[in-house]
Amino acid sequence: MTVDEKLLKKRIENFEPRHIFECGQCFRWNREEDGSYTGVAGGRVLNVLKHENEIIFDNVVEGDFEKIWENYFDIKRDYGKIEKRLSEIDDIMAKAVSYGSGMRILNQDPWETLISFIISANNGVARIKGIVEKLSEHYGDELGVYRGKMRYAFPSANRLAKLDASEIRACGAGYRDIYILKAARAVSEKGTWLGSVCNMDTVDAKRELVSLNGVGPKVSDCILLFSMKKMDTFPIDVWVRRTMEYFYMHKKSSPQEISRFADEYFGDIKGFAQQYLFHYARMNNIGK
Repeated sequence: MTVDEKLLKKRIENFEPRHIFECGQCFRWNREEDGSYTGVAGGRVLNVLKHENEIIFDNVVEGDFEKIWENYFDIKRDYGKIEKRLSEIDDIMAKAVSYGSGMRILNQDPWETLISFIISANNGVARIKGIVEKLSEHYGDELGVYRGKMRYAFPSANRLAKLDASEIRACGAGYRDIYILKAARAVSEKGTWLGSVCNMDTVDAKRELVSLNGVGPKVSDCILLFSMKKMDTFPIDVWVRRTMEYFYMHKKSSPQEISRFADEYFGDIKGFAQQYLFHYARMNNIGK
């Protein structure tokens, strides 16, 4: 194998790493000093750098781009068309899309996404990332050293199911330890259940997910959007509620009211609309 075989350069329209990895949808990607991002997904370590008009993928095993990364980065979806549709809705969405242009909604692993967003309850991004990383370091498989650091896969449900709550709490999970443990045991015991949830329609899939301890409407919507390709969801956290109240509702509104509005106003692209709005508002302290 030559050195260059691990380096893959591609021209991809509407692909901006900063907006993809810093929009709050994922917790295993970190910015490097050179402006690239290194992350772990699908049991692989990858570095992504945008240089002029090219996206440079480093540490790619032959065949993995087609096998793993095309789906993970949603490469085959026309985000130019989506951004155009969103921008035509109103001036607010036009500004949000202009700010976050090049964002893509990742197709992440459902199990890891489930646990990551259980951890996200009443938590900031930096702390979520720290907890996920500690769980991986302590209980995930080693994936080898990259850029001078050992990298770890996210631990399986079977592995976490064998732990005590105190061991999970020691990774910084706090009161979420019991939710993580119960989710791990449920997924481990149910075998292919989580995979079958992915194939359900959005209503049925959400009903299944909220049956787990620690999974409420917001967490379930995040799992559906970020790992199950359910683009007709509209996760509502504190930032989204404030943003929607500020731009659209013009009053204190319940999640149910916001959800109904989003369904009618944004229609079948409301999942995309939510993510552009969330990123735009959070990064610019709008509605805080």
